Amino acid sequence: MKKVVKFGGSSLASAEQFKKAADIVKSDISRRYVVPSAPGKRDSKDTKVTDLLYRCYDLAEAGRNYHEVLFQIRGRYDGIIKGLGMDLDLSEEFAEIERKIDAHAGKAYAASRGEYLNGKIMAAYLGFTFVDAAEVIYFNEDGEFEPELTDKVLAEKLSGIEKAVIPGFYGADPEGRICTFSRGGSDITGSIVARAIKASLYENWTDVSGFLLTDPHIVKDPVIINIITYKELRELSYMGAGVLHDEAIFPVRKAGIPINIRNTNDPDAPGTMIVKTTGAKSRYTITGIAGRKGFVAVNVEKDRMNSEIGFGRKVLEAFEKYGISFEHMPSGIDTLSVFVEQEAFEPKEQAVLAAINRMAAPDVISIDTDLALIAVVGRSMKDARGTAGRVFASLAHARINVRMIDQGSDEENIIIGVKNDDFEPAIRAIYSIFVDTRI
Repeated sequence: MKKVVKFGGSSLASAEQFKKAADIVKSDISRRYVVPSAPGKRDSKDTKVTDLLYRCYDLAEAGRNYHEVLFQIRGRYDGIIKGLGMDLDLSEEFAEIERKIDAHAGKAYAASRGEYLNGKIMAAYLGFTFVDAAEVIYFNEDGEFEPELTDKVLAEKLSGIEKAVIPGFYGADPEGRICTFSRGGSDITGSIVARAIKASLYENWTDVSGFLLTDPHIVKDPVIINIITYKELRELSYMGAGVLHDEAIFPVRKAGIPINIRNTNDPDAPGTMIVKTTGAKSRYTITGIAGRKGFVAVNVEKDRMNSEIGFGRKVLEAFEKYGISFEHMPSGIDTLSVFVEQEAFEPKEQAVLAAINRMAAPDVISIDTDLALIAVVGRSMKDARGTAGRVFASLAHARINVRMIDQGSDEENIIIGVKNDDFEPAIRAIYSIFVDTRI
């Protein structure tokens, strides 16, 4: 067996956490490829190293002195090295970082050094080979990830290395310029490595004992999901569930490699298995609840809209013209609503509305702001009678008005729109009816 193990920032925030991670790797000989994140917060008042690196670069770009912040970052790594009892000097690496920042090598370069340095420490501590992600993770000239080229090069590189550490989050373009995934992108790197080596399992170690049925900041001590499909996870991650980067699913999904979410601070807990498909029944009718605030609904009305060929396309073209993607588009015979992110829409509101009027000539356009979308997801929903009824009964009992309803054609999710102020109460109500009352 070959396993890829990725450790999140909280799992590598200090020497104590490093030791836990190393013990996990050493406890299983099949854990042969390690993907580290940059050091995260040691406590609630701490700052993530990646954020400090961004601050460094911003100060340099503004022509201000950044060395105090860089010294603070150096202190974080020296503290980890000293706590591990290692004889490792990162002076050359920090001198190079300083030179590159002075040469304006880019914000992506600066941010990537958190993972790079942690990878150096982890490789030395474990006695594994260090493989710089910039040499094996490829992006094109436009900064877009090149999955097939990366898979080919990475597979060839690792085929001759028994045990390796590959830093997460970054790669490089054809000119050697550092490019990064979006925040949390070390999850993606772990998935890419798992695909390349044809891993039997991708373990993602974090600070929770699995994927929770909903946000613990909204519902106290929500239950842990034992098993979830890629498809369900994709829906929940996209709607805000934050244990795993939603883009991390695709490389392993294609290869059929399961992901195991585990807790670095509780390594005996089985965590959550994320799989391509399963015959296992969910403990509850639903698998998870997730959502996001900050949406606006643009409502378009036109008599006999349903008989006008291309009407929907014309409306959506107005959003496309101004670079705004839509989230959902529920419709009736003479009405159509387009849900978009409010932050993206507001600066371009009047231009988009003018374009809709010009392209589609509707009778009426109205706007609802400050909306939230909630996804109720579960592979068992389609086989359970009255699932939607229970969702809406719970919201009615909580005196929450539903502003939008949409359901996927696979019947594995229900999307509900509510006002931002009703977001948390709505999630608590839905959770209660399916979990607390065990329906």
